[in-house]
Amino acid sequence: MKLKVTAGPFVFDAVLETEKAPQTSKAFLERLPFDGQIVHVRWSGEGVWIPLGDYSFGVGYENHTSHPAPGHILLYPGGISETEILLAYGGVDFSSKMGQLAGNHFITLTSNLDKLPELGNKTLWEGAQPIRFEQA
Repeated sequence: MKLKVTAGPFVFDAVLETEKAPQTSKAFLERLPFDGQIVHVRWSGEGVWIPLGDYSFGVGYENHTSHPAPGHILLYPGGISETEILLAYGGVDFSSKMGQLAGNHFITLTSNLDKLPELGNKTLWEGAQPIRFEQA
């Protein structure tokens, strides 16, 4: 399934990883369009995240990783740290103040990957940016 992700002034085409992360994809699809704010990560490296507190998607771990590639989007379903969505724009070692985390890789950006570092730097130096996920 194809998605459109608008983050700050940038628009990305994306694919929902329905075969690799079916439960996470289904739960997220039910919440589209999904709006939030991204802030720069604190411990993980080159990434931005949507802090979601105790929000529950009702899913466990599937297709999880601690080292997403640029353009991979993870859902951390909660547990030892708060629920969050993370977008890698460069090298990421997914962590929190509680230690290393693993998140469900459920979306892959497929266009404008060259704009990811600009998005990361804009978020780092200018602050929170709006993000919207919707069906393409």
